[in-house]
Amino acid sequence: MLADRISPKVSVGVVYVLAMFMTIMDATIVNVALPRLGREFGVPAAHVGGVVVGFLVSLAVFIPASGWLGDRFGTRRVFLGALVFFTGASALCGLAQTLTQLITFRILQGVGGGMMTPVGMAMLYRTFLPHERIRASRILVIPAAFAPAIGPVLGGLLVTDLSWRWAFYVNVPIGIGGFVFGLLFVRDQRQEDAGRFDVPGFVLAGAGFGALMYALSEGSAHGWTSPRILGAGVVGAVLLVVLTVVELRAAEPMLDLRLLTNRLFASTTLVIVLGTVAFLGSLFLVALFFQDGYGVSALQSGLSTFPEAIGVMAGAQIAGRLYPRVGPRRLVTTGLCGVGVILASISLVSFSTSLWVMRTLMFALGLSMANVFVPAQAAAFATVSSASTGRASTMFNAGRQLGGAVGVAIMGAVISAVGVTHVVAGHVRPDARAYHAAFLTAAGIALVAATMGRRISDTDAAPSMRRSAESPPRDDASAESLAQVRPSVG
Repeated sequence: MLADRISPKVSVGVVYVLAMFMTIMDATIVNVALPRLGREFGVPAAHVGGVVVGFLVSLAVFIPASGWLGDRFGTRRVFLGALVFFTGASALCGLAQTLTQLITFRILQGVGGGMMTPVGMAMLYRTFLPHERIRASRILVIPAAFAPAIGPVLGGLLVTDLSWRWAFYVNVPIGIGGFVFGLLFVRDQRQEDAGRFDVPGFVLAGAGFGALMYALSEGSAHGWTSPRILGAGVVGAVLLVVLTVVELRAAEPMLDLRLLTNRLFASTTLVIVLGTVAFLGSLFLVALFFQDGYGVSALQSGLSTFPEAIGVMAGAQIAGRLYPRVGPRRLVTTGLCGVGVILASISLVSFSTSLWVMRTLMFALGLSMANVFVPAQAAAFATVSSASTGRASTMFNAGRQLGGAVGVAIMGAVISAVGVTHVVAGHVRPDARAYHAAFLTAAGIALVAATMGRRISDTDAAPSMRRSAESPPRDDASAESLAQVRPSVG
């Protein structure tokens, strides 16, 4: 069989990196294309926001169902099906003739994207044993680092030199390549007993996360006190409270909140959520800081942000080598303190400061953040059984997705409250104080996350800290439950 010719670690790593890279890059490219879309369809810029919001809400609705679907129908089948769905919807987006069609096809994209990332992560962590998961985390950081940095660069080139339609068409060859490779070389993983589909959990989680995501993503555009935003936020929060009560009482919950009683999983997930708030919120700020403050083009902005990706890649190698000896707690805490200091330093940068100062700080930001993402992701699943990995991945990714939306919402609210422009000598000029206040806010969140990082237990994470050359004991939670996973070649 072809699947026997390539190591499962290689095959799963390849398809996961391709899929995650595609989904993250898609979001950043579309952001660059929004002004062009408004002109193309002849609508105000505020109306084009539905292209982004529709995708985010759809993503939030379908992430909770991904864990059960992967367990029930097999991770390979669900992952490749989601990849086909996302790729096909991307092609439809490029063919859209009206804004309504485009928003509809973006919602379909969110269905595929909402299932791909959690199921792909579950595949990855079931393939890598606990002592090998630092290697898996170094794989995970590749798309997370490069996609947000290369997206604006590629988006600027595609939208400027070709057409806005290529912001979506670019996904098609990547998706086809990933599907063919996965079909030939990836083995299936399926739980013997996935349990019944939790309909109340799916409805409550989808409606609650969807409403909350809508409020967070649209709050700055419509005003945080508008009835529409307040209503969506309150409804989302209430539904999530009801969801918590329902899921804790359910015998087979879609979102297994009991996983949060696992001390290591809970502490690392909390750190990832807060770290994502600070990191993605600051990347959102940096794009505006470059384009509105410095007055550079989207392409120049992307090129100036790119050192962050190089920093993450370098930091991932450092974190991977230190992790077995130092453990996650000190790496995560030090990394978040570094993020806080760097973001506070950016708050001192003026619009007349050399771009090379900002590029250097962006490199340092990526270097520090790699020492958060890599060890936290490696440790998160160290004490989670293989049977629970699918649903743990669902919760982990839902938290990270929500953290990104919260980060953008908070930073957008801060710069709006201060005011992004002011009048100087009768002329409207960008106001650096708004960005400085937001960067300081992000720095504060990173330092709060650092204090939470001290709660990560190196003792609990010990199964993931063994060197690859060592023979891991077979009595740890994940190794013991490997027998519950039935591998098969599709």
